[in-house]
Amino acid sequence: MKIPFYRNKDILSGLMFIVVGGLAIIIARDYPFGSSLRMGPGYFPTVLGGIMITFGIIVLIQGLITPNKIERTWSVRALIILPISAVVYGILMETAGFIPALLVLTMIAATASPKFKFLEQAILSLALCAISVALFIYGLGLPYPLIGGH
Repeated sequence: MKIPFYRNKDILSGLMFIVVGGLAIIIARDYPFGSSLRMGPGYFPTVLGGIMITFGIIVLIQGLITPNKIERTWSVRALIILPISAVVYGILMETAGFIPALLVLTMIAATASPKFKFLEQAILSLALCAISVALFIYGLGLPYPLIGGH
């Protein structure tokens, strides 16, 4: 079955990863790179950009080998709810802290799906929050207040 490239979700996904990864590398090229032991501000975006480009190439090749047609059209609901959840997260990070902001972000973002189930999402949000606190706050030592803003 022949699918045009603009209807092949793997080709479009691969191209998106390649473009975003390339932009990350281009934006970070003027930042000091550093080393693995003493990372500079350009280290993370450059490495992550390279990983994204690699994944993009893999997904693009998979799309060429086994094409998958895009099944659905754009979700207006998701296009409205997801940016709102990001803005609410940014506001709550300043005023309420990391834990409330992340819990509210995941709950609001989940409502973009027509398959949203409150209890299921609440459990997932709590688990994601616990993992994020362990990884970002305690593991990486990021200076975000857990509860209450600055």
